[in-house]
Amino acid sequence: MFRRTSSEPETPATTDKVSGKGRPTPTRKEAEAAARARARVPRTRKEQMAAQRAARGDTSQKMRQAMKTGDERYLPSRDRGPVRRFLRDFVDSRFSFIELMVPLLIASMILSYAGQVQLGNTILFTTVMVIIFDIIMLRFRVRRALAERFPDESPKGAVLYAAMRSLQMKFMRLPKAQVKIGEKLPETYR
Repeated sequence: MFRRTSSEPETPATTDKVSGKGRPTPTRKEAEAAARARARVPRTRKEQMAAQRAARGDTSQKMRQAMKTGDERYLPSRDRGPVRRFLRDFVDSRFSFIELMVPLLIASMILSYAGQVQLGNTILFTTVMVIIFDIIMLRFRVRRALAERFPDESPKGAVLYAAMRSLQMKFMRLPKAQVKIGEKLPETYR
């Protein structure tokens, strides 16, 4: 029939046959666990929505807990990183005039209703001016501190982040404050 000529290369008698599934056969325990997992897959739209809602609830619970404890893994992306951690601690460690704003606004309203409109307006205007001055001074301090501690990092958005945090009263800030007023900040944040 077919004869081999001397110019044709000889093929080896044993050829390596690639066969199989490329992984070991699962044990009975693993196979049953996989079958149970497949059986738990939601079959209706209502079950799928309930499963998604439960997953979202779990994620949001982790984020709420991270906002209280400062856990970097579950914080929103705007609050992650050593620079943002430093900014939070920097703002939280200093006294901010925003803490006095609510009592002064209440005093201004009481004086205005009591007939002392001029005095109430003066207190209101002075409060706003002091807060604006505090924000401006914060801007310069934040830029200087970032240049010292993070010379390689871009300060883009850092001043606004610090200013927005300082405009919130301390007990309302999220993530929660990790340092007390006047506390010395750590040397490194990496």
